[in-house]
Parts: sequence; structure tokens; C-alpha cells
Amino acid sequence: MTNKQGYAAYANNKILTASPAELTLMLYEGSIKFCNIAIDAIERKDISKAHNNIVKVENIIEEFQATLNHKYPVAKDFESVYAYLQQRLVEANIKKDKEILEEVLEHLRGMRDTWKEVMRRAGGKS
Repeated sequence: MTNKQGYAAYANNKILTASPAELTLMLYEGSIKFCNIAIDAIERKDISKAHNNIVKVENIIEEFQATLNHKYPVAKDFESVYAYLQQRLVEANIKKDKEILEEVLEHLRGMRDTWKEVMRRAGGKS
């Protein structure tokens, strides 16, 4: 087994054994990673790579939207934030605007950090 295959098996196992909270954190981490790649691609004038990675971030945001539990009032707030981020991502993709992506990235990092804190508190680690 090559190193690449070994890593793929490890990553797949990590996903399959993750809790819903850990999967959410992985999605936030992925969206941040793809947003950073898109910013770098724009700086390097690699339009195709920028587009592909912006679409990956859009897909993750769509997943967050699809999994919102609307029995909780806070879901409406998250829905608004996700809709805003989607709008900004579309605009960034059309214009290939790294400043817009940096704004989205700031939001994603804040949401990821908040989620980490929620996980920490839910785990009883105060």
C-alpha cells in the first residue's frame, strides 16, 4: 500500500467513525481549506482552480443549510448567515475577487471556532 492509499484509508476511517459534531467540524475545516486554495488560485491567476474550490465551499455551505434542524429558533439565524455566505461566494466566483473570499473566510473561521467551543463545553471540558 502506498503512502497515498494509506492516508486515504485513514481519512476514510476518520470520517466513518466521527461523531456528528466532529463531522461538522471537518466540514468547517474543509470549507476554510478550499477558501484558502481559491484565494491562492486567484492570486496566481488560475481561474479554473479558483472556480473549483469556490464551488467546493458552496457545496459545504449547502450541506450546512440542508442539515439545519428548524425545530430550533436559532436555525433561522444560521439559514440567514448561510444564504449570505452563498451570495458572497457566487459574487466572488463571478468576479474572482479575493477580498470577498477573505470576508467569507473570516466568517467561516469564526463559525468554526465557535463550533469548537461548543464541542469543548458539550464534552464537559471547562
